[in-house]
Amino acid sequence: MAISKAVDDAKKNLFVVPQHGTTITHEILGEFGAARVLLRPASEGTGVIAGGGVRAVLELAGIRDILAKSLGTTNPINMLKATVNGLQRLRRPDEVAATRGLSISQVLPVSAKPKEEPEPETTEVVEETTNDGEAEDHADA
Repeated sequence: MAISKAVDDAKKNLFVVPQHGTTITHEILGEFGAARVLLRPASEGTGVIAGGGVRAVLELAGIRDILAKSLGTTNPINMLKATVNGLQRLRRPDEVAATRGLSISQVLPVSAKPKEEPEPETTEVVEETTNDGEAEDHADA
């Protein structure tokens, strides 16, 4: 009976973590009591760099590349709650753009914006041939 109540309670408290590829969308500081956990996006292939219980929460959230730093207390329960707080406060770029009344490209940082590919310049190379296609003889020089 107690297990089924715990499972039902857990289902009510599920939340979605916004991700950008295999990492989080932006840097955030989760807080709970005296515990603070800094969560930073990491480039692909970095892995989960976090200690103890924070690592377990991040892996269960499906995040593969992230940097986490525990600040303040080392109480493991409060660090877990601070991590969950940070993950719950993450927002997607489209949500931020809608709130601010901007386009998504204006909200994204410069490094994350899609690069505009310049049109390739086509130059025609015309080879001049002399002596009916034969190469010039420079042996006299």
